Amino acid sequence: RPVLGEHGFVSGMNPNSNETISGPALVLAPGHFNPDRAKTAYGLVRGSERFRVLGVIDSEQSGLDAGEVVDGKNRGIPVFESVKHALGELQQRPEYAVVGITTPGGTLPDYLKAEILQALGSGLHIVNGLHQPLSELPEFLKKAEKHGVKLHDIRRPRPLSELKFWKGDILEVLAPRIAVLGTDCALGKRTTARWLAEVFSMRGIRAEMVYTGQTGWMQGHPYGFILDATPNDFVPGELENSVVRCYKETRPEVIFIEGQAAMRLPSGPCGSELLCSAQARGVILQHAPKRKRDHSMEQLPFEPPPLEEEIELIRLYGSRVLALTLNGENFERNELCRKRDELASCHGIPVVCPLEDGVEGLLPPIEKFLRQELTK
Repeated sequence: RPVLGEHGFVSGMNPNSNETISGPALVLAPGHFNPDRAKTAYGLVRGSERFRVLGVIDSEQSGLDAGEVVDGKNRGIPVFESVKHALGELQQRPEYAVVGITTPGGTLPDYLKAEILQALGSGLHIVNGLHQPLSELPEFLKKAEKHGVKLHDIRRPRPLSELKFWKGDILEVLAPRIAVLGTDCALGKRTTARWLAEVFSMRGIRAEMVYTGQTGWMQGHPYGFILDATPNDFVPGELENSVVRCYKETRPEVIFIEGQAAMRLPSGPCGSELLCSAQARGVILQHAPKRKRDHSMEQLPFEPPPLEEEIELIRLYGSRVLALTLNGENFERNELCRKRDELASCHGIPVVCPLEDGVEGLLPPIEKFLRQELTK
């Protein structure tokens, strides 16, 4: 289990090195602090046990509270125009600058490069979740060395000698696994999984979340791996190892596994690993009813699959959908409620809107599933 660091936050290792990372941080989202591009920033603003977020960098929303931008809840996390602006205003000095946005192909755009260089020049360590390793760029290395700080590229693939191959150890895990999957990417699967683990823990039921992306690690979850930084042959083994280690070290009563992308997303089909390799027999399926095209592929003729097809596909894998969760983008509140009720009637399972209503409505079907699993 991770231990509390000197700042009272989770102290955990870089997923591809032996360096410990935790502490007060700025989150870099210049010009893109929005739900489409700033999934990491949004997740860190909602909560992190690894970083104490002191501010978000985005010139377009400078002066606002980051929590208000994310979900209308004031969290006392200001948005600043630049790193320089933040350091001139904050009473507590950050130690880290965390890249809080995703970019097409994980490359480094100029607008982000400028803020990272400013952070390095100000003596801040960089935590980078892009595919592009900053430690391979001479300009960044030179700047980091000059100011005595480090570049943490957490998405850098680990050496093959350190990776696990699937062995069947998952059969030793007695705790039921529930995968939070989606019909598309950028739906909020990680947030739903995190909130479920929190709600069950608050009810006295030992629950853990296994992360599969860089934001889950940044939020401080101790068990998981970064799926899209792992060679394909080792994804099942790394997933298995994460679940097995979680079970052996904490003995949870339920394990929620964060899904990535979608099972039939052309640009990144993903999800069957959670059902096959991790043997997740329960599924929470997240869906955005108003999406007409797959995320970031609006110019192509690909659209999220019909719910009934995805539910049947999951059944054919030997698992079942316990409930649906809706991403309410482009809905008015009353319209979303009508869609929720319509889908619940159509599919005969609970339907919940996590951002609008929380995840408590998912407790009854999940608790029923857990009881059924215990009797097997």
